[in-house]
Parts: sequence; structure tokens; C-alpha cells
Amino acid sequence: MKVIFLQDVKGQGKKGEIKEVSEGYARNFLFPKNLVKLASDGNLKTLEVQNAAEQKRKDKEKEDAEKLAVKLGEMKVVIKTKAGEGGRLFGAITSKQVAETLAAQGVKIDKRKIEMDEPIRALGVTQIAIKIHPEVKAKVSVHAVEE
Repeated sequence: MKVIFLQDVKGQGKKGEIKEVSEGYARNFLFPKNLVKLASDGNLKTLEVQNAAEQKRKDKEKEDAEKLAVKLGEMKVVIKTKAGEGGRLFGAITSKQVAETLAAQGVKIDKRKIEMDEPIRALGVTQIAIKIHPEVKAKVSVHAVEE
């Protein structure tokens, strides 16, 4: 029996897949739990329309992410901090501080998307990668200046 999966079913299929399963398994387990629906012509057309809409939404998200990446590439993030001799900072500049400074400049980025191997511990300019979208990364210049 051909069915369309409405949710992920471990060992059988993922959401949106069309697969052949045994009739008893479908009637006794999958249908009562609303995990699948019958793969009729109407349901297949509905699935195609949903997939097209989903693809269009993903393309729009990627396009928006690319625009944001260009905007971030042009920005200069200036963070004032206390420093000691030789340009060493008291403490460090973390991804949270970078996210807060970006938010103050009008760009809201989650601190978990800012990829810093380790916090900034010296004055100067540092390039930081920000993962905006699974396929789009942006580089931001962070200027650590003394107060």
C-alpha cells in the first residue's frame, strides 16, 4: 500500500516521503495515529503544492540571509572596553557582547550564531564569522577599543 508520511516514523520514512508499506501495518498502526495518509492522486497533488511552497519559502529565506550578509560585511562593530598594558583586555569580548552591540545598531543576531573559537582578549580588529543561514555565512569586523 502506497502512503504519504505526515510525520517522521523511525525505521520507515520521513515527513513528505511516499513509500510502500504493508497493508496491515498501515491500517493498524499508521492510520490510527495519523502518521500517514493514502497516496491518492489528490493527496499527491496536495503534496506537490506543499513542497513547491516550502521550496519557495526556503529560497526567500536564503535570499534574505544573503542580503543580511552583505549588510553585515559593510558594518563595523566598535566595542569599548578596559585594557591594560600591551593592549591586553581586562576580561574578554564574548559573542554575547558582539550580539548586543549588533542589536544596538539595528541588526538582531542570536549569540549562538556568532562563531568565535575563543573570546577576543586584545585590542584591535578581529574578523568574526556569523552563520546566518545553513548555506550563508557573513564576516563582521569587530574593533576592540580602549575606553
